[in-house]
Amino acid sequence: MNSLPRRLRIELPDRQSAFLWGPRQTGKSTLLRERFPDSLVYDFLDTDLALEFAKRPGLLRQRLLAKEPAVLRQPIILDEVQKVPSLLDEVHWLIENRGLRFILCGSSARKLKRGQANLLGGRAWRHELFPLVSPEIGTVDLLRVLNRGAIPSHYLAEGFRKSLQAYVRDYLKEEVFAEGLTRNVPAFARFFDAMGYTHGELTNYANIARECGVDAKTVKEYYQILIDTLLGRRVEPFSRRMGRDVITKAAKFYLFDVGVAGTLVKRHVAEARGEAFGRAFEHFIFTELTAHASYSELNYDIQFWRTRQGVEVDFILGGGQVAIEVKGSSRVEGRDCRALHAFASEHKPRQAIVVCCESEERRVGDVRIVPWAAFLQQLWAGEVIG
Repeated sequence: MNSLPRRLRIELPDRQSAFLWGPRQTGKSTLLRERFPDSLVYDFLDTDLALEFAKRPGLLRQRLLAKEPAVLRQPIILDEVQKVPSLLDEVHWLIENRGLRFILCGSSARKLKRGQANLLGGRAWRHELFPLVSPEIGTVDLLRVLNRGAIPSHYLAEGFRKSLQAYVRDYLKEEVFAEGLTRNVPAFARFFDAMGYTHGELTNYANIARECGVDAKTVKEYYQILIDTLLGRRVEPFSRRMGRDVITKAAKFYLFDVGVAGTLVKRHVAEARGEAFGRAFEHFIFTELTAHASYSELNYDIQFWRTRQGVEVDFILGGGQVAIEVKGSSRVEGRDCRALHAFASEHKPRQAIVVCCESEERRVGDVRIVPWAAFLQQLWAGEVIG
């Protein structure tokens, strides 16, 4: 993992602090050690340290003020800071009164938000680290990433299946149950399975609620837990003009990693064709778009467009600037472009693109048909949206 250059840049001017969020095992601690080798680090995965500071948050101030000034010129790293929310008041004081810089690292802001912890009132920039993306990997082995996902340890390890299974179990145990984010353990476990099978489709809370034995309101809360713990993202429908023919309320949900999603539904993609490949391929393109929106600092919206007749475009970027349809096919036919043509005729995007497995780029009317590897190169080069 150390040999893979990460795309995220964290550059802090004087008196500027930052939050660094990201799911477990995406490489946050490794990244910070590489970028800030001389920084003090307090790692609250160390239970004894976490308990000590939870009982006496003022220890942080006392210990830091005893350090040599040269040591304090580097950002101070508090890893897994959500485990000791009370420290944020001390961090706030040290920023305001001593001009210290902090990098506050964690896998979930939910506990901080729900506990009304001090989130520093805009004094800290927000960064997010994602699983590996194509510029970090280099030459992407598509089937490898669809089956393993892009969490560094899973993508690179030989025993990736056991690692993925353990990751899902550990997430349930450590991030949700151990943190007390829900008390109904069996219902949430059933929800986790049901969510996996409806992943990337229109979310029907009532149907999932029946499978889990809870009400729809609880299911919505479960989805919010996944979002707050950075395990997934909701994708809203695009609708610039209100109309009866366009879906405007039902959202979709995607997990943060294609390998985790595949593990939930026991999916193995053996070849670059078929329904399982198509679903995983679409998810993979979504994860690249999500990371690009963040790392590029463009922070563009990612939505989808669907009519009540079932005409659908997978991803609409930047409020309608770019429309993208993902097709897991080595030959895109005219009918595969109909949804993009329909969207383009009404909303006039700057680009309408089919991302697919063809070998060479071509154009059909106002639609570009682009091989996936070429599309990813263009995306990260700033040629798709800027």
